[in-house]
Amino acid sequence: MITKSKVKRWGNSLGVVLPKTLVEEEGLKEGEEVEVTVRKVSDVRTLRGKYPFKDLQNEKDEMKRGWECAES
Repeated sequence: MITKSKVKRWGNSLGVVLPKTLVEEEGLKEGEEVEVTVRKVSDVRTLRGKYPFKDLQNEKDEMKRGWECAES
């Protein structure tokens, strides 16, 4: 599953909180190892040409909705 999350300060490090839905869907438990792929998505224009977007504005709107969910 692909999800978006904000990077937050955690002591002297940075951390990412996994959304509850992802944790439940994957059946994750504390202490388990996971594999994480990191890709900064702040500039949608860098994605153009890499992915087959039919409607770039629609894709940007969908990403913004994902950010709104991650903030709550």
